Amino acid sequence: MSFLTYWLEHYGYWVLFFALFLEMLALPLPGEVLMSYAGLLVFQGKLNWLFAIVSAGVGTSVGMTLSYWVGYRLGMPFFEKYGARIHLGPDKLDKVSRWFQKYGNKVLLIAYFIPGVRHITGYFSGTTRIAFRKYAAFAYLGAFFWTSVFISLGKVLGPKWELYHHTINRYLFIGALLAAAMVGLVYLYRTYKDKLIASVTTLLEKGIRRFHTMGKVKFILLSAFAGFVLFFSLMLGLIQDFLANEFALFDEITAYIVHEVFGPSWTGWMDRFAMLGTYYVFAPLILFTIVWILAKGKNRALELTFFAVVIVGGEALDEGLRLLFHRSGPSLAGLGFPYTFPSEQTLLSLTVCGFAAFLLVRHYGNVKVRITALMLVLLLCLFVGISRIFFNIQYPSDVVAGYVFGGAWISFNVILLEIFRLLRNNDFMT
Repeated sequence: MSFLTYWLEHYGYWVLFFALFLEMLALPLPGEVLMSYAGLLVFQGKLNWLFAIVSAGVGTSVGMTLSYWVGYRLGMPFFEKYGARIHLGPDKLDKVSRWFQKYGNKVLLIAYFIPGVRHITGYFSGTTRIAFRKYAAFAYLGAFFWTSVFISLGKVLGPKWELYHHTINRYLFIGALLAAAMVGLVYLYRTYKDKLIASVTTLLEKGIRRFHTMGKVKFILLSAFAGFVLFFSLMLGLIQDFLANEFALFDEITAYIVHEVFGPSWTGWMDRFAMLGTYYVFAPLILFTIVWILAKGKNRALELTFFAVVIVGGEALDEGLRLLFHRSGPSLAGLGFPYTFPSEQTLLSLTVCGFAAFLLVRHYGNVKVRITALMLVLLLCLFVGISRIFFNIQYPSDVVAGYVFGGAWISFNVILLEIFRLLRNNDFMT
């Protein structure tokens, strides 16, 4: 590895191009480490960030193109007979084949992040005669995304590259697996859409066959239940990691990245972002939501009651959890309540703003408005969390815990609200 870094320091873009070109031909070269080291050189001013990404992306794309046509010309019989001699035996090809069967061509977007898979996807795509245009579209897009991530990562880590890059590479690998799972779920949904809808509809009808429900209510209940299961599972994992004291490395790396990306010049903006997580923003939103419910709501008393429960219960949940976990934040100065796990600001931002947005768009049929409301809530919560880390008031794990506990609380209340709505409507109609 030392001779590669030496060449990279002296020959820069050409080394990036040829190293990644050769790696895509299945040569055992440490492309990810080399790219993140190139990012370090960008940080030091020895390389240009854009030129580094372009040279790495083009080298990767050329390598993927050549491996595709090699596989196309040689065909599957060649690799079945001789592939094991060049580490491209039937076992590896079968592994990639299963990935393609599960996730389709979109696996090319994330295969770069998975060691042992990215090296043979080009050969496999050629031997299986995947249409080159479709292959190239996903392969080239994935190539530039992959190279951009690792070069930018090295630039952000800067002088702490040697300390953190192995750990962050592991996080990226896990993220790639999760992304692959999501792509697989989307693929399965599209493939078996009719069967899945029929099964879900049957299950829902068994539980609520007595009620005169509409499809929208079913969708809300199913979505809220899926969200609750997700957040509850994450909550259990967070509690386990908290008890095992496994947040230290995550907190250190995340805080370092936040402070590298957002320098002192962001202080003014961060003050504004921090205000988003206070009742200076919550109070007008709460008042507007109440007026909206009174004007547009169909079950006004029920919706107002649950809105109050979410707000008051969210405050109580936050206070109780912080007392229970009893974890002090990185800075106690100026804090009346020193315990920070989970983050009060992110938990309340998600519960108050999220539930208010749900009530505001619950009876409004415009899809664009609903998507806009969702994105605004997510951005608000993200900005609030970043500001807490930026000012060293809370640990990154505190911020994440606020999102998770808040998500569990809001999804649970959406489920209860819709169930009570069904019960009330049934009583009214009978």
